Amino acid sequence: MENLISLVNKIQRACTALGDHGDESALPTLWDSLPAIAVVGGQSSGKSSVLESIVGKDFLPRGSGIVTRRPLVLQLHKIDEGREYAEFLHLPRRRFTDFAAVRKEISDETDRETGRTKQISSVPIHLSIYSPNVVNLTLIDLPGLTKVAVEGQPDSIVQDIENMVRSFIEKPNCIILAISPANQDLATSDAIKISREVDPKGERTFGVLTKIDLMDKGTDAVDILEGKSYRLQFPWIGVVNRSQADINKSVDMIAARRREREYFANTPEYKHLAHRMGSEHLGKMLSKHLENVIKSRIPSIQSLINKTIVELEAELSRLGKPIAADAGGKLYMIMEISRVFDQIYKEHLDGVRAGGDKIYHVFDNQLPAALKRLQFDKQLSMENVRKLITEADGYQPHLIAPEQGYRRLIESSIVSIRGPAEAAVDAVHAILKEMVNKAISETAEFKQYPALRIEVANAACDSLDRMRDESKKATLKLVDMECSYLTVDFFRKLPQDIEKGGNPTHSIFDRYNDSYLRRIGTTVLSYVNMVCATLRNSIPKSIVYCQVREAKRSLLDHFFTELGKLEPKQLASLLNEDPAVMARRTALAKRLELYRSAQAEIDAVAWSK
Repeated sequence: MENLISLVNKIQRACTALGDHGDESALPTLWDSLPAIAVVGGQSSGKSSVLESIVGKDFLPRGSGIVTRRPLVLQLHKIDEGREYAEFLHLPRRRFTDFAAVRKEISDETDRETGRTKQISSVPIHLSIYSPNVVNLTLIDLPGLTKVAVEGQPDSIVQDIENMVRSFIEKPNCIILAISPANQDLATSDAIKISREVDPKGERTFGVLTKIDLMDKGTDAVDILEGKSYRLQFPWIGVVNRSQADINKSVDMIAARRREREYFANTPEYKHLAHRMGSEHLGKMLSKHLENVIKSRIPSIQSLINKTIVELEAELSRLGKPIAADAGGKLYMIMEISRVFDQIYKEHLDGVRAGGDKIYHVFDNQLPAALKRLQFDKQLSMENVRKLITEADGYQPHLIAPEQGYRRLIESSIVSIRGPAEAAVDAVHAILKEMVNKAISETAEFKQYPALRIEVANAACDSLDRMRDESKKATLKLVDMECSYLTVDFFRKLPQDIEKGGNPTHSIFDRYNDSYLRRIGTTVLSYVNMVCATLRNSIPKSIVYCQVREAKRSLLDHFFTELGKLEPKQLASLLNEDPAVMARRTALAKRLELYRSAQAEIDAVAWSK
């Protein structure tokens, strides 16, 4: 059983070394799942003295104000023989046999993290003490709760400390060691107050009563120690710490423990409780309880570790591996990533992914609506027909049919179709660009290489711009061709249509009357509508051929051609990763290392029934 605490000690040290302090972050935390004993108490409650009594050594910084400004993870290791020594996780190759030097290193390491501004930090200090006079135990010493800020500290320090303490003890795997002085009213105890808030039933709280020997004469703590004043699931434990005079005289801790035992054994009020009082009993009881809690939680910890390893490996796989060192490898990687993007883009066009249907909407709705808005009948009003026909005759009126007038009327109407044709080209171009952005965002590999993402996006958009220009030329040519050559068959049928006024034998003096001009307008409108129907079908064909088909066929051709001309340094610049992605991969790798290490440690433990 003893190796269970050692197991958790190793995992806790690995957590700190690899950046898992239980803080809220985007990374999974193993620290929070590990059973731990957090020591909670107000300033001057005797918290430091309790810890030193359990250890049997003077090693904690002392002084006025807030002395403990970082969590101290104190790991006690019982050894059979040999000299007592201490080790810090941040000084792995140095053994401390002088515990005054341990005290100084705690202060110095606190200042290294927080500066000398008396600020606090949640990054823990790990201290391991090896001694034949301790039990296997891990305790987390937290900053003492306070009600006022001292000089040099911000006003928020009171709330900051409470928030830090609460962040540790509110976790269900945390065992709370609540330190309260017996010479103060228990109702005002900071430790009991905050413990009651996070553990109202007292199921994971151990109450420790200090300074029993300093109570006023005629008073005692029997009701508290017997659980009558404030009941917890576990019995209260009373301790008698060294006095300040003893500390000043450097009274031996072993002698202090002996005097503590004698006090409880010889004081009538506490004699019946002496067997479960004192710092030695506290240490043994906590060690046994911690072992039992660890044993009960190991299966769930194993399950959490295995599940998290799979998740971390999956995310690391999505983030991708480091890039190749040689230019050929870089070129290959760039082309492979670009091809993934190109395939996703084609899937959007082909309907495998959403987006391609918007192009059909342009042809089926936007283009016809734009053509309809041209309102050719208004363009061919009586006034416009009269004006163009008259102008086309020049200085002498036409004799048979106003051919130049017809041509001018038709051309002036058909040329207006250029606007909707050009708008259709631009609309499809915008959709194709929008799909570039979608495909870029859906290409997971680009998240790793933002420079390449920008370069490919720019190259794709440049290609689309060139395709749009070609499409615009081809599409507008269709309109211009309709203007440049009129379908003869349509007009050959007009003379036979007597009812519509196609008889060319009218008197020259009737050629400008309203009826005649109205027949010309009707004829031109019919022809223009016929041309418009033709263009409504041919414009989409031109756009698809010049833009959509080309985008599928050769979107990145120019990019690939230019890629082969780049120098190795230029290729490398395309594969510069987003610093956030690099940081995320590094953090994930460290966290994965932690979980694998923990998995190996747990698997190596020989279980006892």
